[in-house]
Amino acid sequence: MRMVIAPGIVIEPTELTERFVRASGPGGQNVNKVATAVELNFNVAASSLPDDMKLRVAHMAGKRMTADGILMIDSRAYRTQAQNREAARARLLAFLKLAAVRPRPRRKTRVSKASKLDRLAAKKRRAAVKAARHAGDDD
Repeated sequence: MRMVIAPGIVIEPTELTERFVRASGPGGQNVNKVATAVELNFNVAASSLPDDMKLRVAHMAGKRMTADGILMIDSRAYRTQAQNREAARARLLAFLKLAAVRPRPRRKTRVSKASKLDRLAAKKRRAAVKAARHAGDDD
């Protein structure tokens, strides 16, 4: 099933690799027999994503991304492979949708003249208070 991230950005199922492993946690008697946990791997470096989005994914992924550019998502919350597979794909989709949003460029701002004058006036008042404490010292 194709994953639509944003208009014009689509992930094909062939770009994803899944590996099923045994999971700790819920599973009852099957916990030591059936590989229900899924490790979903997405090769960001070789994917069809735009270059600027690849950089944002790499920046946001942190430890979830290997040095080779592979994003790893692990899901072991459910008792069945199908549920864990869907959960992992949903997490990947949410992550990529978040990375698809371009950050707004920062506009440089300046401190107003009034706020500079207020800050300097407050410093002078504080200095006067401190100076008044030492006015009567005759050592």
